[in-house]
Amino acid sequence: MQTVSYNPTRRAFLALAAVVGVLAATPFTAVPPAAAETPKWVIPVAEAKQLISGGAIVLDVRGKALKEEAPLANAVSVEWPYFTKDNKAQKGQLLDDDAELTKRIQALGISADVPVVVVADSVKGWGEDGRIVWTLRTLGHPSAFFVDGGIAALTKDGDPGIKPVAGNGSFEVKRLADYEVKKEELRQLLGSTNVVILDTREPREYAGETPYGESRGGHVPGAKHVFYKDFLDANGDVLPPDQIRAKLAALGASPDAEVISYCTGGIRSGFVTAVLNNAGIKAKNYAGSMWDWSSADATEYPLVTGAN
Repeated sequence: MQTVSYNPTRRAFLALAAVVGVLAATPFTAVPPAAAETPKWVIPVAEAKQLISGGAIVLDVRGKALKEEAPLANAVSVEWPYFTKDNKAQKGQLLDDDAELTKRIQALGISADVPVVVVADSVKGWGEDGRIVWTLRTLGHPSAFFVDGGIAALTKDGDPGIKPVAGNGSFEVKRLADYEVKKEELRQLLGSTNVVILDTREPREYAGETPYGESRGGHVPGAKHVFYKDFLDANGDVLPPDQIRAKLAALGASPDAEVISYCTGGIRSGFVTAVLNNAGIKAKNYAGSMWDWSSADATEYPLVTGAN
């Protein structure tokens, strides 16, 4: 049994050698520094396949029925509750115990220096791929991505050649506060300027229906409604960044606004958070979402019913 390893040393050396050769033959010209690149959270199929051929860990995060319908050979099977609390009101929240999370993530074969490619069903799923990428990024993994177009895109031209993974990885949780909001923080931000709150559920949920076991119905005061699949086209591909920014602008978000998303248990909103960060927008996920908010005191954590 072997653990997949990822050693970029030779590739990096060859790339450096090529750059040095070019610089040696080229007169020096002062060039202003380039703008920082937006970190990728979503990658096209071609890039995903390159990572896979290099030994990336592939996580199949679809539900059981979808996995049985279209198996993905050699992918590591996992679902979002693997990382979360058991209590219904807290089910969307990540486990508090970093040691336990580290143990669980290592059991999937994940190491910090090995890219993780996450796959779900963009059309039939719930945005689980974005949620898992958000989870790994929040817990400190720098190279977790989901495949644009999901399982259909990845397997369109046949078996993507995923290598089997054996043995534990070495990843250790180092949480980042950049991508997550707790209910206490969100409560303090209600009514703040330059903060946009997105309710990414169905319109009926936003209006007050509780189809998934919420304690109370309605939406967080001031939240704008946008269904999470509104950021996808008919094929399940993520919209281009300019179209995503235009959607947010139509909701009243300025280009430098911080966007906080929620849903029922932070799955759909985790997807939106991944998509927004990929488009260069500062975005956070309220992972506890409505299961958490609606179970709290109604005076301190109010909800608004109706379409507005």
